[in-house]
Amino acid sequence: QAQLVESGGGSVQAGGSLRLSCAASGYTYKYNNLYMGWFRQAPGKEREGVAVINTVTDFTDYADSVKGRFTISSHNAKSTVYLNLNSLKPEDTAIYYCASDLTPGRSWKEPTNFRLWGQGTQVTASS
Repeated sequence: QAQLVESGGGSVQAGGSLRLSCAASGYTYKYNNLYMGWFRQAPGKEREGVAVINTVTDFTDYADSVKGRFTISSHNAKSTVYLNLNSLKPEDTAIYYCASDLTPGRSWKEPTNFRLWGQGTQVTASS
């Protein structure tokens, strides 16, 4: 059974850093899931795209709100995608989700275009 499992969330002071991991299992990681994305959802807000990576070409893209602070990367041998969160702000507080299996030709920023989701991990940055 295909699944994604996130880890690495936690609570830090504003300006701090965290590293999230998303481990994929149960399917051919590299070729069936070309694009892997990270999303976040704060209380009362819609789920928003944070970053995406093409696991073959290493192409990446980011939401404007996190550019220069967050970095997405992948380790294909480990079937794992990472999200490094630096210079965290209180507004970064949310549940962070990993997603895979993007519908070809569709925008990565739209959550409904991804088929497989992890359970989420909480990130809290306090001022």
